[in-house]
Amino acid sequence: MKYILMMNCPKTGYETFGAMPQKDIQAHIGFMVGFAKALSESGELVAAEGLASPQEAKIVRAGKDGAPITDGVFPEAKEFLAGYWIVDVESPEQAYRIAARASAAPGIGGAPMNMAIEVRQVMSGPPPEML
Repeated sequence: MKYILMMNCPKTGYETFGAMPQKDIQAHIGFMVGFAKALSESGELVAAEGLASPQEAKIVRAGKDGAPITDGVFPEAKEFLAGYWIVDVESPEQAYRIAARASAAPGIGGAPMNMAIEVRQVMSGPPPEML
């Protein structure tokens, strides 16, 4: 089963992260690189990406003529998606264990950040009862 593990950060998360001491930022990034490598080597990793800051985000809707209409940045949002992993595992519990490892990525002074990681199953199609 595939699951997406979404790492969210608070509105001020990008600024807070960028203000951390350089050695702590490097330790965090090193952890994330090693984490992705370990998931890849175990065969569990399908995809992983970090996302640009929310200041670069736009919401896009189709106008009446189908042309894109953009809106953004989102000052009213409390949290933003910072990155994600898609894993292919045997059970939800395995996905939860992987999410807990990601949550414990080091922050200031190496202390675990204990970030909230949202875990959701990736559907391969609509449920049969909806067809």
